[in-house]
Amino acid sequence: MMDPVSFSELQLFKEIAANRSMSKGAVLCGVSQSAATQHVQEVERRLGMELLDRSVRPLELTVAGKLYAEFCRDVLDRKEQFELALERMKIEVESAVRVASIYSIGLSEMGRLQEEFAARYPEARLQVEYMRPDRIYDALRDGTADLGLVSYPEASREIAALPWRNEEMQLAVPPSHPLACRQVVYPADLNGQEFVGFDEDLSIRKELERFFRTQGIVVRLVMHFDNIQMIKEAVALGRGVSILPARTMQAEIEQGRLVAVPLMAPELVRPVGIVHRRRKPLNRAAQGFLQLVTAGAPAENGHVRV
Repeated sequence: MMDPVSFSELQLFKEIAANRSMSKGAVLCGVSQSAATQHVQEVERRLGMELLDRSVRPLELTVAGKLYAEFCRDVLDRKEQFELALERMKIEVESAVRVASIYSIGLSEMGRLQEEFAARYPEARLQVEYMRPDRIYDALRDGTADLGLVSYPEASREIAALPWRNEEMQLAVPPSHPLACRQVVYPADLNGQEFVGFDEDLSIRKELERFFRTQGIVVRLVMHFDNIQMIKEAVALGRGVSILPARTMQAEIEQGRLVAVPLMAPELVRPVGIVHRRRKPLNRAAQGFLQLVTAGAPAENGHVRV
């Protein structure tokens, strides 16, 4: 079996064979003629066969030399194909950003963000997947997502959390509900109301329960879901009221299916942020998307997080 050889050695013999000259091959590869001669002699020793017919000028390849020259070309061609494929892969990775988003942000805003991202970075690709908040953190840890859009962002040793904005929370009621005609609703007005809430493992459920306790409010939880879209549908069908981020209800309000009434004392907000893995550099596409999302989006003033 032939001992391993370097790509530079293969390139050297390829040039010698192509130019039928030891000196020309040496010059093209940036080595001395004596070094080129020693290399060919070493290869011949290892193969146990002569590769060049030195009795003629210009040099001629022996049968074994032709076979070895073909081997050199094939290996170097495969190396070039590999490097080109690897470069294309690097470019593709650099031009793609994978975003994991909670449903409420994705459904209400991702269309606009995708359009703006495509306009700013036409060569980049934006891949979006919607999932529960806990799955977003898992996706960041296992490397299947670059950025996450979440509510109540949580930083940790592994995860960095960047504040994006605070979203005002308002009472969601169907148009036929008695509270739908109110300009504002006070916490006491919620006592005894049938309430459509969030699943108990979600941060927003825990925040609302803390708000209810602080205000001495008792509601009747009739249904609960893991996403805002289902809660909006239940409220629109008259199953109860809910408290939701105002910006997530705009479509249903325009359709006349929901009414959003401001809450007083205190005003609730849902903090929304961007999360990513610490110590994992963001590629250019991810940096561009992050700049797009955070540009001109400071947290709203005057809101109290509860």
